[in-house]
Amino acid sequence: MENFSSHLLAAFLILLALSNTMNSASAARRAAGETNTEFIRTSCRATTYPKLCYTSLLTHATAVRQDPKLLAHTALSVTLDSTRSTSTMMGKLSHTRGMTRREVGAMKDCVEELRDSVDQLSRSIAEMNEIKRSNFWMIMSDVQTWVSAALTNEDTCMEGFAGKVMNGNVKTTVRKRIVIVAHLTSNALALINSYAALHN
Repeated sequence: MENFSSHLLAAFLILLALSNTMNSASAARRAAGETNTEFIRTSCRATTYPKLCYTSLLTHATAVRQDPKLLAHTALSVTLDSTRSTSTMMGKLSHTRGMTRREVGAMKDCVEELRDSVDQLSRSIAEMNEIKRSNFWMIMSDVQTWVSAALTNEDTCMEGFAGKVMNGNVKTTVRKRIVIVAHLTSNALALINSYAALHN
């Protein structure tokens, strides 16, 4: 009986130790997650649209950790995905019946500008993968130029839908999507600039 009691006590102590270890690991994971989330929130304060920045990057907190380069790279990837899907949506929308010649022209111009933005953002992501200490400023300059050009394209697209001659529904749909893309691009550029500033 005494032998059985000592085995039971040993098993209980092992279970207690395992439970404490698992609780500690879980608490550590929670703390790391909160720290990663706070890093994104703090970094997004440097952007023009901090709320959009935070919500668009929050799901990537674990991958980004607290790395400014990964944060800038992720912001570019999120922006590229949004720009691609908006470009596809605009391509389909440009075939909508009942649009005026001006609306069709503005849509086609906008699709072309978004394709250019997709190309510039893709090149920026590829270049960021090649950054080393020796080529940092050369690559960073290219990335900043391309992302700025993508933002200009998006602004030009929105300008094509200005004025009262544009159909209300088309104008609203397009502007809503383009505004999000432009704001994401602006935020990505701000995070790229923040990352670059760390190397001054």
